[in-house]
Amino acid sequence: MSIRFDSVTVAYDGNVVLDSLDLTVAPGEVMALLGPSGSGKTTALRAVAGFVRPASGRVLLGGRDVTDLPPHRRGIGMVVQQYALFPHLRVEDNVAFGLKARRTPRAEIRGRVAEALEMTGMAAYARRYPRELSGGQQQRVAIARALAVRPAVLLLDEPLSALDARLRSGMLAELARLHRELPDVSILYVTHDQMEALTLADRIAVMDKARLRACGTPRELYRAPTDAFTASFVGNANLLPVTVTASGAALGGAELTVDTAGAAAGARATLCVRPHLVGLGDGPNRLTGTVREIQWRGSTHRLHVEVAGHPVMADLPELRDPPAHGAEVALHFAPEDAVLLAAGVGGDDH
Repeated sequence: MSIRFDSVTVAYDGNVVLDSLDLTVAPGEVMALLGPSGSGKTTALRAVAGFVRPASGRVLLGGRDVTDLPPHRRGIGMVVQQYALFPHLRVEDNVAFGLKARRTPRAEIRGRVAEALEMTGMAAYARRYPRELSGGQQQRVAIARALAVRPAVLLLDEPLSALDARLRSGMLAELARLHRELPDVSILYVTHDQMEALTLADRIAVMDKARLRACGTPRELYRAPTDAFTASFVGNANLLPVTVTASGAALGGAELTVDTAGAAAGARATLCVRPHLVGLGDGPNRLTGTVREIQWRGSTHRLHVEVAGHPVMADLPELRDPPAHGAEVALHFAPEDAVLLAAGVGGDDH
């Protein structure tokens, strides 16, 4: 079932927290709403769920206007970050709760609960109480409860934020598997974690200050971001202030060969280069700078280098003999690995 935001605006006491959102999630698609706290992403999710009423605009599910429908009549499943399980109910009764609220026939409830617990790998824990489960297991139960009602739309609000890194990685794999098993369910996934969005989503909608900044596939937004905010929020990015020249761009005294199509010579712009595409030593688009920090990350080293007064990160395969702090080094990147953005570096653009 499709999800459509038609110029949806939400305001509290005159304060706009979601501003004229236009966005469509296709049937069976996983759409991640990615952005910092206060960007409007959770408000958008709650508007779909029916927990907030838009000041203007419409919410449509499968082409049907549901703006005025109460939550229980929208046919959705929802999972929030704090699980929201009933501590006094066993796992099977927690999962059955939504079905009972919908007055599902008792004979059907048992089968639906068993199916949802099996799908989430929690069938063996049906008789336990939430306090007897780990955080990851509780989250699986919350997902099972949402799936038991067989929703056409599944809303996930920061579902993994309370888990540690190892559990989060495992649950990401489980969510990806669930989506493969439920290809017709549309998923709207709210997160501030870029790796979750890059891993799970078919498309990512980047939110900032109540507005939609960009929308595209993870590859599109990572390889060709539309602005500095998107570049910095979807993956790590070097954002360098440059001046467009007749042959490319200039940073300090360095002449760089990059694609500047559509930009006038003399214009200020921001050059985006991903850290893993920056090499150490001589090469095309050579930059020289001073090492300010070296971080060993097991299989890689991250160098923080000051170039013409600006920080540049380089993510390199583990170096046997890394440069010393304060050393002068040369960096380089291929012309095709740089993207020219409109003027404004990092925070200037948002």
